[in-house]
This record gives sequence, structure tokens and C-alpha cells, in this order.
Amino acid sequence: MATAPAPELLTDHRGNPKPRKESTLTYEQARLGMAFHEAGHAVLAMSYGFHVMTSEVIAWTIENDGWGLTGNTALTLDSVNAWHYAAMCAAGMLANVRYLMIHGLWTPEQAAACAAEHDRAQAVDLLAEQDIQIGLDHVPAGGKSWAQVQGMAARKVDHLWREIRTVAHAMNENTKLTGEQIAAMTGLTNAPMPGGAA
Repeated sequence: MATAPAPELLTDHRGNPKPRKESTLTYEQARLGMAFHEAGHAVLAMSYGFHVMTSEVIAWTIENDGWGLTGNTALTLDSVNAWHYAAMCAAGMLANVRYLMIHGLWTPEQAAACAAEHDRAQAVDLLAEQDIQIGLDHVPAGGKSWAQVQGMAARKVDHLWREIRTVAHAMNENTKLTGEQIAAMTGLTNAPMPGGAA
């Protein structure tokens, strides 16, 4: 494992530190869970027609025997459907929780540790820039609640579970995948880079 990643990978889109969450999972279990999280983002993004540059698991050592994990899926956004973007943001946590359930690792505490507040905040902020509202505990006029967004994402995650599983295991083995690699292993099309070739 490497040393700590670049500081920008440990902060959200607002520049705030992502919350640190303790886990009772082994390193291997948590790493695969993070791979499922990022695969959820990458596969839904690609299925919605976004250009995926890379998706990766980032691990580092902390002191003598500790470890840290995060992930990153780099997209190029042009004119994308706002609700597709929000569902893609929600998909990471949903894929991680489903991984826990399938592998017999689910507990309320582990599910809570999967909560990706930074993904939700990014969806809320990006849609707000387009005057589209996501309510955290209600359905705003003309918008949707976060629970509705999660419902959209859950249906897509269910439909694309084979592809998410394939990408997650490949990412766990290889650490970082390009959009072209993800497209090749899933049969999905990686949309061309906006303003240029894919």
C-alpha cells in the first residue's frame, strides 16, 4: 500500500474533509466493498451516456498496522440529464450495501458506514445550480426527494448488477480501470469525450 493520497482525494467537492469512518471489516473485505462503490458509480455513469475516464480504489497505510481506503471515479460531464447524474451519485452506496448483503457482512453499523454523504451533497449542489431541488427529507415542488433518487438508482443497480460485479472484482485486482477497460468488460459504450475523441 502507498502513503496517503493527494489531499484533494480526501475532500469533497466543497473542499471539506470526507468523514473518517471506522470499520470492523478486514482490509480485503473493505477494499472489495470500495471497489463495488466505485463500480456502481462507473457502470451507472456509462449506462447513462457519461464519459468515464477512470475508476479506482485508493488504499494507504496509517501508522504501523492501520489502513485507509477511498475511491475515485473520474467523469467528463457535458450536457447530462440531472436525474441521471443524481442516480449515479447514489449508486455507489447502494452497490456497496448490496455487496455487504450478498457476502453476509451486512449489519446496521456497516450499512451506516457505507453512507456517502459527499456523493449526496454533490448531487444536491450540482442540481441546485440548475434550479432543480433534491429534498433530503421531503419532496420539493418540481423536484425529488433523496429517497426517490435512491429508488431510481436501486432499480438501475439491480438491472446492471452483473456489470457492476464484473467491474468491482476487476478493480479490486487491478486497482484502477480506464473507461475503455470498463466498456470492454461490460459491453457498455463509453460515450466520446465531450469536444473530442473518446
